[in-house]
Amino acid sequence: MAVNADGKGRMRSRVTWDLCWAWYRALPEAQQAQIARMGFGHLLSVHPFHLDVPYLEALRERWEEDCKAFIMPWGHMIPTLEDVAYLTGLPVQGEPVVELERRDYYDDIVELLGPEFVVGRRRPIRSILLGSLSEAVGLRGRRRGPLESLDEFYVGVRGALDLGDRSEERSVRIFVSYLFGHLLFATQSSQMNCKFVLLLRDLAQAGRYAWGAAMLGHLFSLLPSSSQRSQSTGGFTPFLQIWGYTRFPMGRGTLVEGRQTMVPLMTRWEVAPDPRVTDRRAGDARVALDHYPHEQVVWTPYARETDASHPAVAAGRPLFDRHLLLLCLGTCEVLYLELVVRTLGWHQSAIEVPSLGREGHSRRRFFAEDRDWGADHGSTVAY
Repeated sequence: MAVNADGKGRMRSRVTWDLCWAWYRALPEAQQAQIARMGFGHLLSVHPFHLDVPYLEALRERWEEDCKAFIMPWGHMIPTLEDVAYLTGLPVQGEPVVELERRDYYDDIVELLGPEFVVGRRRPIRSILLGSLSEAVGLRGRRRGPLESLDEFYVGVRGALDLGDRSEERSVRIFVSYLFGHLLFATQSSQMNCKFVLLLRDLAQAGRYAWGAAMLGHLFSLLPSSSQRSQSTGGFTPFLQIWGYTRFPMGRGTLVEGRQTMVPLMTRWEVAPDPRVTDRRAGDARVALDHYPHEQVVWTPYARETDASHPAVAAGRPLFDRHLLLLCLGTCEVLYLELVVRTLGWHQSAIEVPSLGREGHSRRRFFAEDRDWGADHGSTVAY
């Protein structure tokens, strides 16, 4: 869902979760099953919730680029792959989300999505207009009204969805591309890098990727610009919001007792507009964070969880205590787990931020020539 703080905070998120959720539910069962096998089914089972804009803005202001961590009054805190696996159900173990860098993706887009996506566009083509994806299936401009329930919105989307005579594979690619551009890998742009589409060439093999690790790396790469200069934020901000609620509960989130004992644990939370807090500003959330009781911080929220056998959790567990590189296309971000070993239940000594130097800055590389990132990084995200 798009959010504009309009005086309640400067941040605007480009996440449009409502439409992703309703569009997925409106697809034929065979296409839903294909998308679930790719690793996105658990996340898409989560009902969209309202973004807590003041809370997110106060949180992003605490992001320190030098050490890739949130600097909280009680110490460093970092979203980890364990958080991703438990909260979203996205796979965090697998092949890195890297792909061939091309000068022009014209032929790839025609083959994988359809010729209508290049009509009237000049070559070289390196990005996809996100609006063209929803427009292709009759959903352009669809937004949930302020008084419209999710079920009512879904009924409208189902009635408007027009898959035409395109193949099942193309329909799935169009939806997943929209999911990438507007949810998992949302940016501050209305366009999406064509390299994401290349990852969907073989849908049967798309489930091998570590989508959750890529989502976290993408989020890390955009937090610096979000926290310093821009009035909009990219990345999967609903994950960041629930991560914060899980570690230091405050804000608009309510943990519903007895709901959802299984992964994804994001489903446990309700985040609805509350008349008592609609006028809350980022400054209020900032003060609340400054004075949050240190003894109430939850360092090991999953210690008593029963769903340790969930595929994302079981497969990802060997990485939960590893110092990692998070890869997402041409971006490589470092996960400094040694800063938050307390989240593993271990003793945590204080670490001064200046001692980390500037080694942790994001390493982004952009090339004009064709480049195979898979050959550079192999098949692992850990070191």
